[in-house]
Amino acid sequence: MKIEIYGTGCPKCRATMGNVKKAVKEMGLEQQAEVSEVKDIMAITTKGVLLTPALVIDGNKVSEGRIPSSEEIKKWIKETK
Repeated sequence: MKIEIYGTGCPKCRATMGNVKKAVKEMGLEQQAEVSEVKDIMAITTKGVLLTPALVIDGNKVSEGRIPSSEEIKKWIKETK
């Protein structure tokens, strides 16, 4: 499973990364989930992201422009599996 946070490293992006890591840990998916940050502006715009942070799970944008809770992230991960 590939989880990407699109953003510039702003406080909201860091908070989103923290919630993603928390959700992945609580679900016991540390070995299966590849979590990464995409900070390149061209990659962000190519993905169609207008507001950061954006959260993408296995290629599907599930959130944009806000900090999703770890509970929301867990729900999206379950829906993706």
